[in-house]
Amino acid sequence: MTSHLEGGCLCGHIRFRTTGEPGFPHTCSCRMCQRHTGALTAAWVEFPADAVTWTGPGGAPAVYRSSDRSSRAFCPRCGSSLGAVDDAPVIALLTGCFDKPQLKALKPASHSNRNARPRWWHPEVDA
Repeated sequence: MTSHLEGGCLCGHIRFRTTGEPGFPHTCSCRMCQRHTGALTAAWVEFPADAVTWTGPGGAPAVYRSSDRSSRAFCPRCGSSLGAVDDAPVIALLTGCFDKPQLKALKPASHSNRNARPRWWHPEVDA
């Protein structure tokens, strides 16, 4: 069991600490994720909003309202993408933002929006 995980943006201005187990570890190739991250595939994990504490000197990240149910989170200083703040209330954090992204608890279990990826791009997700 993971008691807490930590991570943050490129410059360290925005930092976070999570409690509890990450949920729905997955990758996604939808156009919104591609544009948000600049990558063809994004890796995500979700937490209830009350399980994420913004601990860095910058406090909570800046957000951009990207859909009718979610906002994309980023550092206003360095521009790093951090995740999505959903209305659910859920915070989905990009796996690469964690200090230890190699942890098994963050390993994607599924891939969303396969049809949006280029035909030549085939990310592997082991179950």
